[in-house]
Amino acid sequence: MNDLFGGRAAKAQGGATYSAKDIEVLEGLEPVRRRPGMYIGGTDENALHHLAAEVLDNAMDEAVAGHADRIEVTLEAGNVLTVRDNGRGIPTDPHPKFPKLSALEVILTTLHSGGKFSGKAYDTSGGLHGVGSSVVNALSERLEVEVARDRVLFTQAYSRGKPLTKLKNAGAVHNRRGTTIRFKPDPEIFGAQQFSAARLFRLCRSKAYLFRGVEIRWSCDPALIPKGQETETPAQATLHFPGGLSDFLAAAVEGRSPVIPAPWAGEVTFPQGAGRAEWAVTWLEQGEGFLHTYANTIPTPQGGTHEAGLRAALVKGLRAYGELKKEKRAGNVTAEDLFGGLAGMLSVFVREPQFQGQTKDKLTSPEAARLVEAGLRDHFDHWLAGDPGRADNLLAYAIERAEDRIRRREQKDTPRKTATRRLRLPGKLADCSREAAEGTELFLVEGDSAGGSAKQARNRETQAVLPLRGKILNVASASADKLRQNQELKDLIEALGCGAGDRFDSKRLRYGRVVIMTDADVDGAHIAALLMTFFYKELPELVRQERVFLAQPPLYRLATAGKTIYAMDDAEREKLLKKAFKPNQRVEVSRFKGLGEMPPASLKETTMDPRKRTLLKVVLPAEERASTSELIEALMGRKPELRFRFIQENAARLELEAVDA
Repeated sequence: MNDLFGGRAAKAQGGATYSAKDIEVLEGLEPVRRRPGMYIGGTDENALHHLAAEVLDNAMDEAVAGHADRIEVTLEAGNVLTVRDNGRGIPTDPHPKFPKLSALEVILTTLHSGGKFSGKAYDTSGGLHGVGSSVVNALSERLEVEVARDRVLFTQAYSRGKPLTKLKNAGAVHNRRGTTIRFKPDPEIFGAQQFSAARLFRLCRSKAYLFRGVEIRWSCDPALIPKGQETETPAQATLHFPGGLSDFLAAAVEGRSPVIPAPWAGEVTFPQGAGRAEWAVTWLEQGEGFLHTYANTIPTPQGGTHEAGLRAALVKGLRAYGELKKEKRAGNVTAEDLFGGLAGMLSVFVREPQFQGQTKDKLTSPEAARLVEAGLRDHFDHWLAGDPGRADNLLAYAIERAEDRIRRREQKDTPRKTATRRLRLPGKLADCSREAAEGTELFLVEGDSAGGSAKQARNRETQAVLPLRGKILNVASASADKLRQNQELKDLIEALGCGAGDRFDSKRLRYGRVVIMTDADVDGAHIAALLMTFFYKELPELVRQERVFLAQPPLYRLATAGKTIYAMDDAEREKLLKKAFKPNQRVEVSRFKGLGEMPPASLKETTMDPRKRTLLKVVLPAEERASTSELIEALMGRKPELRFRFIQENAARLELEAVDA
């Protein structure tokens, strides 16, 4: 039998050999140029801007340490970036281990060199491995450095990591200190890629938000700003935000409706000099939220242990508050429910942080989770207890999201209609002819009789009518199975076209308004209440977008020769009889038994004609979220004792005449 490796060995004979001389030892900064991806994550646009972040982070470390309060960032034509700070300046005296080299040259030409290992020069810093400055130098076609230290200016130039000149004493300087780095990324590494002015400006702005004690002066060649972006990316700007993260959050959520009136914001110092944290958090009524986290001013887009600490503090704190309020449903709240609509910023400063990789996308320091959770939990508990109304609204918001998540999980996953399949509409729907949703209305009426009158009274172009049979299901007390099986609600959801629950999409809504039009009696009010409960529970976005309305049909018609007036209720009927007609005049008073009894012309004139009708808008104020939830649970929920208590507490407010016999 042939040797297992014989064939391969035979092929190698006479070919390339592998010996000790094939083993390479890369020295200095050569490994960076050979394998830049190991140090900056690649050679793409993100990697290019990582160079700018490394230099800016060094300047920020000086500011955070309390040695600088101003940073200047300048983007010039030719893809040249300059970062200047007024800090202590990189040391220029000879290095003890390399007496022939200045400390400046050691930092810029030697991997794993710097002043951030021992913690003596910086309590907290973004630099960890001592490779940031040297990597930027290695990957730059040209780098120039100026150091103003002890009233003397020193300069030196480099190319691709190697010194072009010796360290020069440029003479005495006054009223100047700090380090200036001016560099151009190497086209051999990055090709024709250019710095983005917009991206660099956002980076500078975020750093200014993160540390309120620094002022960043941004400057850019106007020719580098694309047309139409001058407002978002100015040629010159001074970035200083005394409010810190709170200022950033206010700008980020401007124009969006929050759940709480003001963000939860603050800062805490960790015990035993372990660092500190700053945060600003709010919750949004609509749309997706965001959470931006930072460690020692380094953005951590993949989160990490500090984010885990924030999640634990908020979820445990809100659950504990719910237990205190004896709200059992609070136990169902998870991080998914609380963080889905959260908009917030978290910035921590910790000693010797650990990151995942040199690009530092994720903080992995185990103690950060414990420090953040302990520090923020106490503040969150006090914040909740300080304003019970605000806390109740937040708790109700989280419970709503939890119940929606549980409902989605219980629902069967039915296949979606394909894009080519024709939309199936309920057979009893009398649709309008206009295709666009804007300006159209869907009237929900009780029964075929009312539906017949409404179909004759409507404007066929803009008004659709959907008759519902009897009283619909009370979704506040029904199970998910019953909800799925209820034909009336299925017809309503199909007619709206926007889906419900997690499948809700406002862009697919087929009508601009939904009008609940029921009889002007107790049964009609009950049906209207059931429909409003359905929209509140299953389609709350329609209510928040102010698309749900209540029609106001009259209960009486008062007629005499040549004159007809409508009254909404008994009180208005008596008032009109006294004021709108002459004494002793014979007035025919008709009470409508229902919308189906009204002539189509009367229904149109009083209830459906936009020029003459009265509609009540259904609103859901954010500040009343908790009280609204409690009210619906009491009146429509599964516990009759809550309704009994509500009647006992509110019966005295009713006038006897107002009670329908």
